[in-house]
Amino acid sequence: MDGFVGRHTELRLLDELLGSVSTRGRGTRRGGAVLIRGRRRVGKSRLVEEFLERAGLPHVFFTAVGGSRDGDLAAFSAEVATSSLPEASRYADFTVPQTWDAALSLLTTALPTDRPSIVVIDEMPYLVQEDPTFEGALQKAYDRTLSKLPVLLILIGSDLAMMEQLNTYGRPFYQRGTELVVPPLNPAEVGGMLDLPPADALDAYLISGGLPLILEEWPSGAGPMDYLEQAVHRPTSALLVSGERTLAAEFPTEAQARRVLTTIGHGERTFTLIGRTSGDLNPGAVKRSLDLLTARRIVAADTPLSTRPSRETRYRIDDPYLRFWLSFVSPAIPLIERGRGDRVLETIRANWTTWRGRAIEPVIRDALWRLTDGSVPEETNAIGGYWTRTNDPEIDIVGADRAPIAMKITAVGSIKWLENKPFDSRDLARLIHHRSQLPGASDNTPLIAVTRSGCTAPDITHLTPDHILAAWS
Repeated sequence: MDGFVGRHTELRLLDELLGSVSTRGRGTRRGGAVLIRGRRRVGKSRLVEEFLERAGLPHVFFTAVGGSRDGDLAAFSAEVATSSLPEASRYADFTVPQTWDAALSLLTTALPTDRPSIVVIDEMPYLVQEDPTFEGALQKAYDRTLSKLPVLLILIGSDLAMMEQLNTYGRPFYQRGTELVVPPLNPAEVGGMLDLPPADALDAYLISGGLPLILEEWPSGAGPMDYLEQAVHRPTSALLVSGERTLAAEFPTEAQARRVLTTIGHGERTFTLIGRTSGDLNPGAVKRSLDLLTARRIVAADTPLSTRPSRETRYRIDDPYLRFWLSFVSPAIPLIERGRGDRVLETIRANWTTWRGRAIEPVIRDALWRLTDGSVPEETNAIGGYWTRTNDPEIDIVGADRAPIAMKITAVGSIKWLENKPFDSRDLARLIHHRSQLPGASDNTPLIAVTRSGCTAPDITHLTPDHILAAWS
């Protein structure tokens, strides 16, 4: 699949930042900076490349590799010397700088003073990790020179926690740049890109996680199983290789964290079961791994939403694609490499409905939080679920005025995501019973049914895949 799809919001923000750089006068501050973060392989670099192409301005695009400080300094020098900056050739006359302070000082000699230019540093967390002086050197160069030139400095990173920390109080670059988060493509963008109806678009989102590399190899109009039938027979498909590459980059040395992540990916959700299934890890090791995984936004920690506090935390893979990959692809890689993709597809088909029913829940909760059509009561500011240790009850949807402990429950709902099975009167009776067990809910608390295959029960707000997809439209 060719072309650049979506990212209208992100491109508009970059255009606005560039516009402010272009229109500022000759005062003390002319330049600007933006810190872009997002999961690996969501298309951050591709977004910036598209922006550079549309802008048509002199620029340099440097990507750190993280091997060593000296290696990245040499690569940076070479990139500047061969860039489209008007004075780039002057950079080639200098020896390779030995420090980032020197490298960034020399960069300013290649930048134009009479028209805008753009400087991109990709994978910046590598530079921060390999050289503790990099942040200070960047701050010095920005304050003394770059901010006084008509240049837009774009800093990109996939380590979400580190990129957030770079712009916090006490760090050298604090409040010097605008933050831009690049998410995966949302379900509506996935549906538009693949020309799929809403229900299939949501399935495609659960499989791909909205990752452009996977969607680019997904044939337009192909249903989820049609795509999977092709992908599991190709060991080099993006569906197969993206997961391992992501984990190798995120956890090059943290073997315990990977074990815990794999355990969660296979369906374990509670602290105790995660530790037991991960090889009887002691509680301290489990906690350290979970803290690392949640800090890197790989795992989400959910607590029941009601008017009472709860310690029944459950963990889940936050990235839909990684959730799919850990459940079905990772265990099957040996089979795929032996050419037995047919057996892998059989396993997926046999478990698809059950897996999808659980995986769609956070997507639907996110959609309900976004909807503005009146389907959800106006005073709803948080959407979650509710459960007890025994799962009696377990409620798919809880709307509230705030989280994690609500003052008021605004809605209670059920998700029934099955083929050819509508939400019926028995489902309604069960939901009403569960509502009576939810702290903070009453007989007047509105009810919601979110279904894949319709609703035959009366007196309940019914939402379909069309409604869910519309939340991102």
